[in-house]
Amino acid sequence: MPLRRARTRAPELTPEQERLVWRIAALALDYPDAELLGLVPQLSDAAQTIPGRAGLALRAFLDDVAGRDPIALAADYVETFDLRRRSCLHLTYYAYGDTRKRGMALLRFKHAYRTAGVELGDHELPDHLAVVLEFAATADPEGGRRLLMDHLPVIELLRLSLHDNGSGYASVLDAISVTLPDLDEVDRGRVAALAAEGPPEEEVGLDPFAMDPSLLPDIGGRK
Repeated sequence: MPLRRARTRAPELTPEQERLVWRIAALALDYPDAELLGLVPQLSDAAQTIPGRAGLALRAFLDDVAGRDPIALAADYVETFDLRRRSCLHLTYYAYGDTRKRGMALLRFKHAYRTAGVELGDHELPDHLAVVLEFAATADPEGGRRLLMDHLPVIELLRLSLHDNGSGYASVLDAISVTLPDLDEVDRGRVAALAAEGPPEEEVGLDPFAMDPSLLPDIGGRK
């Protein structure tokens, strides 16, 4: 797959601020268990240091989470990301569904993690958006950025789907989008095609690839 083009607009954030957006977003897109919810005040403090649209979006999301019932929040997470095909957090699912071709696409993520010296576990596929964000934020910013940019149409489709559903998680995707280039004509065409076609439905077994859950020593890590 060819490398994506350079930015088409001036960045709003410094590289350090972009990585902080990715770290917070990675946690925000994880399942909201008690451990993660306990980090919300710390994440909110960190989000205060992020200027512009990304900071506003993350603070809006975290303020909403802080005021919600944990059981209702967990149920909302499952309904949003596990029960709706067009708001799946696995980036290769949109193009390949659960097909044999998806297994090959997952190898690219696994190779990127191995090249950066990141140990993989066996509890999650490596194309989960939160995993990619953690990788970009803490292990290999350039390699992680390439993975995000190569899946820019998928990330945009997810963002639009969350907005269409009125999900608070749309704010997290809004923040992520600030750190990535604008979509060009080709990207927009790909978004439209993915939305129209939907994921293929052939079901086969996939080897589980995963990210080391200890990537965030200061704020916390994924479960």
